[in-house]
Amino acid sequence: MAKIKITLVKSTIGAIPKHRATAKALGLNKMHKTVVQEDNDSIRGMIHQIQHLVKVEKAEA
Repeated sequence: MAKIKITLVKSTIGAIPKHRATAKALGLNKMHKTVVQEDNDSIRGMIHQIQHLVKVEKAEA
């Protein structure tokens, strides 16, 4: 399965609590932290919800 890199580029301080919880569930708890996740529908839905806070890239094998 493909993997994607997700980086938190904007702070969650002023964000809606639901968006803050979504970022934490993805493993993004600090600014500029990057995590590698599987590219599936549930992760894509979480990314779509906080797309204004994150940067998404394709992860290399």
